Amino acid sequence: MDFNPIILSIPIYFLLIGIELLIQFFADRKLYRLSDAITNISCGITQQLTGIFLKVLGVGIYVLIFTHLRITEIPVTWWSWILLFVAADFCYYWAHRKSHEINLFWGGHVVHHQSEDYNFSVALRQGSFQIIWTFGFYLPLAIVGFDPTQFVIASALVTIYQFWIHTETIGKLGWLEYVFNTPSHHRVHHGRDPKYIDKNHAGVFIIWDKLFGTFQQEEEKPVYGITTPANSWNPVWVNIDHYHKMWGDMRRMQNWKDRMRYMFFKPGWYPSYLGGYQAPGHIDREQYRKFETAFPLTTGYYVLVQYVIILALTAWFLFQLSSFSISEQAGTIGFIIWTIINCGGLFEGRVWAAWSEYLRLIAGGFIAAAIVLYVIQVTWLLLPVIFLVLFSIIWMIRISGPAIQKSSSA
Repeated sequence: MDFNPIILSIPIYFLLIGIELLIQFFADRKLYRLSDAITNISCGITQQLTGIFLKVLGVGIYVLIFTHLRITEIPVTWWSWILLFVAADFCYYWAHRKSHEINLFWGGHVVHHQSEDYNFSVALRQGSFQIIWTFGFYLPLAIVGFDPTQFVIASALVTIYQFWIHTETIGKLGWLEYVFNTPSHHRVHHGRDPKYIDKNHAGVFIIWDKLFGTFQQEEEKPVYGITTPANSWNPVWVNIDHYHKMWGDMRRMQNWKDRMRYMFFKPGWYPSYLGGYQAPGHIDREQYRKFETAFPLTTGYYVLVQYVIILALTAWFLFQLSSFSISEQAGTIGFIIWTIINCGGLFEGRVWAAWSEYLRLIAGGFIAAAIVLYVIQVTWLLLPVIFLVLFSIIWMIRISGPAIQKSSSA
């Protein structure tokens, strides 16, 4: 089942991001930071690419249960579409809520909350491991008998709806606030202020939070992010950072009973001999500073150019996915992830990222030349490929040469 409404919505996502950037420019509001926005989108890319192989959990098991364990079969009609949409949103609420309330599950979802900004790019920031912990919450829909294709579309629509609520440019929306999840409600959800944490888990209908006691009205502007920031622009590292911290904590625990509690109790739980539960602390707004790294403007431009190229490649790849063999998929995915890791490393000023980027440019040049000569078979395209690679290498020498020399001399 290759149909993916989320992929089809990519042009709309970037159109809305473009509109928000125009608002930033003309209204003179600081909504985006280049390093943060690129990391957000990179996490979305990583999640979509790894999802190609993890979809057996999200869809494959659903199909198996529908085929062999369903108790009835609900016809695909207008009323079943409405019923399934509401039911999928209800399942989403519980999957989302438990992703906050169970430490192991939080490791899959925390990526979405790591950004300290709040804009449309944050909607794309998704954890690659989240599906492992959440797919089970939707399986009752298969047992009841909702058609798998209908389920894929309905659950995707629940996800797509949530894109527009990741913005500070839309205020409160009157009566809609009573029924639907809105930007105001979801800003609360992304706040790390103690009173905002673990509130407003809804996807589409905020009524779930009001029914089950997890609703919080937006009052003062939230401080966005998580209580223990990842402090990295590396889209792969931010996916494993929480589990790395969990591993370190579990090694300090004295028995497996405590380790199991630590995994399945609320984030912040520790046994008494390690201090007990650590509640979120008060935020000093005057002292609080977002994670930031200084990099030259030329580095920012370089990363942006390379990122636009890899973004175009990623979109084309996802739209043409069925025409690639498994090995071609794996190779393309590897190259894309290699690129976005380098982008994060360059933002952080890592010397390894410069060397890795040189290697990527050379490897990418050979791959592109081979595609031009043996697949596309349009020889004149070889010239722009060579020009682009050489231009990028020269640009890299200009922005990374001093740093590499400094590192070598040290």
